[in-house]
Amino acid sequence: MDDLKKHERFEIETLEKLNSGKFLEPLVFGGGTMLRLCYELDRYSVDLDFWFIKKVPEKEYFAKLKDHLGKDLEITDACIKYHTLLLEARSPDYPKRLKIEIRRMMKECDLQERIAFSKYSTVQVILKAHTLEQTMKNKIEAALERKEIRDCFDIEFMLRKGISLPADKERLAALAHLIDGFREKDYKVTLGSILEAGTRSYYVKNGFSFLAEKIRQARS
Repeated sequence: MDDLKKHERFEIETLEKLNSGKFLEPLVFGGGTMLRLCYELDRYSVDLDFWFIKKVPEKEYFAKLKDHLGKDLEITDACIKYHTLLLEARSPDYPKRLKIEIRRMMKECDLQERIAFSKYSTVQVILKAHTLEQTMKNKIEAALERKEIRDCFDIEFMLRKGISLPADKERLAALAHLIDGFREKDYKVTLGSILEAGTRSYYVKNGFSFLAEKIRQARS
């Protein structure tokens, strides 16, 4: 758990580097780390995920991004993929490498200005982030596509924040089937490794009972 706390400081410091270099200006912050740093999601997340919201010359932008981060960090991977710009960096101060992924396709989305912060750091970064409503849509799509337990955890978190499930009964049925398939090991190990002890104990005991009930109500 100490490594995850240190990694979170690395994430915040990297966001500050991106901000100081003006690289956040054409981007919106999303995904699990955004929920953690901007909305206090009660699980750890280890990657920085962004989407372009403005058209930029991608090759030039990416080259400058690598040069900027490379002044302080070791760039261990950097490539322009079909769907994403991908960069991985390492710092001598932290144990884990940090992956930064930027989706190349621009989509309309709901966003707002938020402050990214961590209780393990004094750094705060003002940036553009997906709203919880937008993130709920993104997370349901991600959960059904990649079948990851962490996405279902995030969906339940947003439900507890008052964000509604979509009215699409077919998707809700698929989501219900997905959570029904998770087993004790999924909660103890896969999910448990990114949760604090108290939260881990709750999910090992209760699973996604809250989420399952909300899906049942939305389908009825």
